[in-house]
Amino acid sequence: MTQRIGFYPGSFDPVTNGHIDVIERACKLVDKLIVAIGVHAAKSPYLSAEARRQLLGEVAAPIAQRHGVAVEITEFDGLMVQAAQRLGATIVIRGLRDTTDYNYEMQMVGMNAQMAPEVQTVFVPSSPYVRHISATLVRQIAEMGGDVTPFVPRTVLKALGK
Repeated sequence: MTQRIGFYPGSFDPVTNGHIDVIERACKLVDKLIVAIGVHAAKSPYLSAEARRQLLGEVAAPIAQRHGVAVEITEFDGLMVQAAQRLGATIVIRGLRDTTDYNYEMQMVGMNAQMAPEVQTVFVPSSPYVRHISATLVRQIAEMGGDVTPFVPRTVLKALGK
């Protein structure tokens, strides 16, 4: 039987409870999950790629172990679908919070399908208790001195200096 390798890309800046929800759900669908941090030279991240990599490893490992799934944390630049192909993934996992996400993701699915028809996209709807969380909003709240405790795992709070 062919191993099902999933590729979950994102900025993860910072890792949120919403990301954890998607990782939990993705681990029920694949044999191996590659969580891939998109790194773009033109962008200035809130947390370094190395910090995000470490945090993702800390939160994803116990989830993957609980589901009997291998997990790999990596970084990529360039096109997401090409990174997925390079790493042997045939499934791209995308979390959906609302119709705005859906409309954007459907455009991406069309483009990716033309570039890499062997790579399928699977949408994972967010659980209701995390649907409102976005890394952008968490970052903005943290930058303005707000309490992000309900939105991120404890390890991320420490990394944010909270």
